[in-house]
Amino acid sequence: MEIKVEAEESRHLHDGEQKLPLLQDAPKSATEEERTLIQKAIRQTFQSTAHLANLLPTGTVLAFQLLAPIFTNLGNCDSVSRSMTAGLVALCGASSFLLSFTDSFRDKNGNVCYGFATFKGLWIIDGSANISPEVAANFRLQFIDFLHAFMSILVFAAVALFDQNVVNCFYPTPSDEAQEVLTALPVGIGVICSMLFVVFPTKRHGIGFPLSAS
Repeated sequence: MEIKVEAEESRHLHDGEQKLPLLQDAPKSATEEERTLIQKAIRQTFQSTAHLANLLPTGTVLAFQLLAPIFTNLGNCDSVSRSMTAGLVALCGASSFLLSFTDSFRDKNGNVCYGFATFKGLWIIDGSANISPEVAANFRLQFIDFLHAFMSILVFAAVALFDQNVVNCFYPTPSDEAQEVLTALPVGIGVICSMLFVVFPTKRHGIGFPLSAS
């Protein structure tokens, strides 16, 4: 009898162990859920930055992403690094604005030549190629060029606000209201400017932008 009782108790214990939920089905702890939300936010931030970077000159974005962590000291700014960061942001913003007025064409040898669009046509930067007045007239400045240049500044500002090192440099301890603005403003700028770039596309292929096939 004692042997049967022990066997039954052993069987019940074994059944109870089988009914226990597996470790992977256990509910996530608050720390794991918090870590997951942070990872999602970081991933969305990088995706938004990458999408906006496609609207800007490649060299300007690369220079900013390379120098921003150095100039900001990874977000731990003093007066000198804050001034250097402000200069970097201003210089990259001006570059995004000016490069919006550049364009390119291929000469008779197939070489790519860059120039600045003017009200009279295209001014070749290095003067290595000559362009006829009839062809140069196709590159004249238009109102949409100024619109794109203004939007480029806004898009670069959004990219800068997505960079936590830059934000921590200028706003190390923002208030709740300031934090809401710093979070929502770059997203709003990115969405509006992306829509405007789609509605009013540019035909220019300037410095730092994809080249034309022809």
